[in-house]
Amino acid sequence: MIFADKLIDLRKKNGWSQEELADRLEVSRQSVSKWESAQSVPDMNRILKLSELFGVTTDYLLKDELGPEALAAQTLPVPDTEFPVRQVSMEEASDFLEYRGLAARRIALGVLLCILSPVLLCLLGGAQEAGRLALSQAQAVGIGLVALFLLVGGAVALFITTGLKGSRFEYLEREQIETAYGVDGMAKDRREKFRGSFNLQLTLGIVLCVLSVIPVFLALILFGEGETPAEAFPHVVSLCLLLVLAGVGVYMIVHSSIIWGGYQILLEDGDYSRAKKAENKRNEPLNVIYWGAVTAGYLAWSFLSGSWNRTWIVWPIAGVLFGLLLAVVRALRNKK
Repeated sequence: MIFADKLIDLRKKNGWSQEELADRLEVSRQSVSKWESAQSVPDMNRILKLSELFGVTTDYLLKDELGPEALAAQTLPVPDTEFPVRQVSMEEASDFLEYRGLAARRIALGVLLCILSPVLLCLLGGAQEAGRLALSQAQAVGIGLVALFLLVGGAVALFITTGLKGSRFEYLEREQIETAYGVDGMAKDRREKFRGSFNLQLTLGIVLCVLSVIPVFLALILFGEGETPAEAFPHVVSLCLLLVLAGVGVYMIVHSSIIWGGYQILLEDGDYSRAKKAENKRNEPLNVIYWGAVTAGYLAWSFLSGSWNRTWIVWPIAGVLFGLLLAVVRALRNKK
C-alpha cells in the first residue's frame, strides 16, 4: 500500500477534507492533492507532522509493505501535553529571521517616532512664550499637536503592519518547537556573527540613554533656573535634546534586541526556553490587564496635563514595576 493511499485512508477516517488537512499542516490544498495522487511526496518535516496528527509511525507512512493490517500495531499514542510541539523547517526558519530583521527596523523606528513626537510641540510652545516666534499660542500649539499625532500615527501604522506581517510566526514565541536538521546550526552561526554588533548597539544605546540628561544639567549650569519665559527657553531646548538622545539610544536597544531575540526564539534559549513559554502562557491575562491599565493611565495623564515631555517616564517605571510584579507572582506559584 503506497503512501498516497495511506494518506487518503487516514484523512477520511478522521473526517477531514483536503483543505482541512492542509490547514493543519500549514500547506496548500494543492500540495495535499498532489500527495494523494502520488505526484509528489511531503518532506520529512511534514511526514513527522502527519505521524503526529494521525497517531501512526513514520514507518507505517513510508514503508509500502506495511498495510492496513499493520495499522493497529503501528499506532502511536497521541501526545497529551499542555503545549504541543510544532515543527519548524529550514525555509520557515530563514523566513522568520528575515522578518525579524525587518521588524527590528520598523518597530525601533516606531518607538523613536513616539519618543520624538512631542519635540516640535515643546519647541514651538517654548519659542512662542519666549517671544521668538511670530505665531499665536493657538497656532504654535496646533502645529505642534498636528506633528505629534502624525508621528504617533505613523508609529502605530508601523506597529500594526509589522505585527500583521509576522502573525504567521507568532507560534514560535508561544509554543514548544522542534527544528529541522540544520536549523539549530544555522541559527547559532548567525547569532555568533551578530553578537559583536548586538553588544555594540546595546552598549551605545544604554550609554546614550544615561547621557541624555546632560543637556538638562548644562542648561541649569549655563542659564540658571529660567524664571521668565525667555530664560526658560534654553531649558525647553535641553528637554528636547534629552528626548532626541534617549530616542536614538532606545532605537539601538530595540533594534538589536529584536534581532537577537529572533535567534533566541529559534533556539528556545533565554527568555524563550520551554519553561519560560509555559510561564508566559500563564501570565497572558496579567499582561493584558497590566499594560492596558498603564496605557490608559499614560494617555489620560498626558492629555489632561499636556506634559508630553514628562509623561513618557511612565513607561520605564511601568517596566520596572512589571518585573517586580512577575517576580512576586512567580514566588507565589512556587509556594503552591
